[in-house]
Amino acid sequence: SITEETVELLEPYLAMEDYNLETAKKVCGNVAGLCSWTQAMAYFYGINKEVLPLKANLALQEGRLAAAQMELNSAQNQLDEKQMELDEVQAMYDAAMKEKQALLDDAEACRRKMNNATALIEGLEGEKLRWTASSKNFQNQIINLVGNVLLATGFLSYSGPFNQEYRNLLLQLWKKEMDNSKIPYSKDLNLTGMLVDNATVGEWNLQGLPNDDLSIQNGIIVTKASRYPLLIDPQGQGKIWIKNKEKNNGLQVNS
Repeated sequence: SITEETVELLEPYLAMEDYNLETAKKVCGNVAGLCSWTQAMAYFYGINKEVLPLKANLALQEGRLAAAQMELNSAQNQLDEKQMELDEVQAMYDAAMKEKQALLDDAEACRRKMNNATALIEGLEGEKLRWTASSKNFQNQIINLVGNVLLATGFLSYSGPFNQEYRNLLLQLWKKEMDNSKIPYSKDLNLTGMLVDNATVGEWNLQGLPNDDLSIQNGIIVTKASRYPLLIDPQGQGKIWIKNKEKNNGLQVNS
């Protein structure tokens, strides 16, 4: 209930030199208390005059703070909801990116396989011609097999006693008879290549057999004919070859 007017009316008294607690105690103790109380109330009014606007402003700001806090809480709730949605979308995005990367890896692997297959096909393009020719050649060999075997067996059975020239003559006569009988055979037939492989011939050469065609044919007759061979061997080359060839088989030799 103290007003500014009341404080102004008190100012002359408060300004007096003897208006204080010590002087009032000399007069009366109760008066001294009243004197001290009036001074305190006047001082309190001056302080409270500055504090009241601050309190009002504090209440206003507290109201604003509460409203802002409510808005903050609401915004935080919305933020939490959006964060949850963002996390779900991020998880979907990560899964999609992982699937995309897997598809890209599969596509790259398929592309590499396609490139390898294309390179293989292109590389085998030339082989196709060779295989076609080989297939045709094999078919011809099947057709000519009977005649070729007939010539080979005739060579093994009958050409042993003769020299190279007469063996060739016999072969030409046999081919003529086969033409007359319409028995197919290979025109370029190589009896040596048909009856023995190069590795075996090389092994025979290492064992002492000469490398000429007649000696190789003699070696074929010795090893392939069904009858025991009789060698006419004035130079001893056949004897040396047979000794080396059969050395590991326990060959017994009578000098």
